[in-house]
Amino acid sequence: QEVPEVNELQEIDTMLAETVEGWTQQWKEEGLQEGLQQGRQQGLQQGLQQGRQEGRQQGRQEGESALLQKQLERRFGTLPNWVHERLGQATPEQLETWGLDLLDAAGLDEVFKAH
Repeated sequence: QEVPEVNELQEIDTMLAETVEGWTQQWKEEGLQEGLQQGRQQGLQQGLQQGRQEGRQQGRQEGESALLQKQLERRFGTLPNWVHERLGQATPEQLETWGLDLLDAAGLDEVFKAH
């Protein structure tokens, strides 16, 4: 860096203090910018991964629900509205239980009985 002309030793001390302070501030800003950029990239990647995972899970659940609905229709005929509502609000565990109960049930009530 260019060194300005100095008349007194005290000016050098002041100039050095100001320069070091400027460098420190610059390094802090650069570090902050780098940290923000890395944080954004990590956050974006985590968000994309979580979104994909949730999408797969939701798709799997919708597929299980649709399959169970078709099986119920084939076995018992046209389904009442309450069955469609239950299937739409079901957890994956409920869908699995109902799918297994369907094998032994004589009617819809037996499939959807409380466990």
